[in-house]
Amino acid sequence: MTQRYHHGDLPNALREAAVEVIAEHGLGRFSLREVARRAGVSHTAPAHHFGDVRGLLTSVAIEGFDTLHTVTSTAAEHTDDPTERLVAIGEAYVGLATSCPAHCEVMFRADVVADEDPMLVQSGMRAYGVLHDTVERLLAAEGLAVDVDHAAELCWAAMQGLVTIVPKLDVIDAQRGAPAVDTGERVRRMTMMLLDGIRHSSPTGVGG
Repeated sequence: MTQRYHHGDLPNALREAAVEVIAEHGLGRFSLREVARRAGVSHTAPAHHFGDVRGLLTSVAIEGFDTLHTVTSTAAEHTDDPTERLVAIGEAYVGLATSCPAHCEVMFRADVVADEDPMLVQSGMRAYGVLHDTVERLLAAEGLAVDVDHAAELCWAAMQGLVTIVPKLDVIDAQRGAPAVDTGERVRRMTMMLLDGIRHSSPTGVGG
C-alpha cells in the first residue's frame, strides 16, 4: 500500500481524498473506506481522526469556508469602492464553485455535516463577515436606511442562487442562440439589480 501523505499530515491527506471522492462520485457514493483506499491507509484511519463520515465532511466544509473567506477578503482588498467590492466578492464566491465544487457541495448541507460544530460555525461566520462588512460600508457610504442583515442575506442568497443555476443558464442561452455570458458579467449584472432594489427600499435613498 503506497502512502500519499507526509508524516504527521494524515488529516489533510484524508480531506484531499474525500474531496476527490465527492468530485468524482458525489455524496451518494461517499464512504470512509473509499477515502482510506485513496489515501493509502488503513480503512480505520478516517474514523480514528474524524469519528465518522459526518466528522470528515464537517472538516471538509470548514476547509471550504476558510477558503471562501480567503478568496472573498482578497478580492475585496483590490478596491475601496463599496459597489466594486461587492461585485468582486460575488465573483470570488461564484468562482469558488468552479475551483472547489466538492467543498461547495457539503458547505451548506446540514444533513451531512455537524452544523453545530464550533469550528464550522466560526469559519462560516468569518466568511459571512466579509460580505456583511462590505454591505454595511456600502449602505453607510450611500446613506441608505436599510437593515444591513437583510441586505447581506439578500446578496448572499443571490450569489448562492447563481452558484446553483449558472450551468443551466448557459444551456438556456445556448438553446436561445444568445451570446455566451461570462460568469463575472452575470455577477455584475445581478449585483447592480440588487443594489437598485436596495436603494429604492430605503426611505432616504434613491427613489425614497
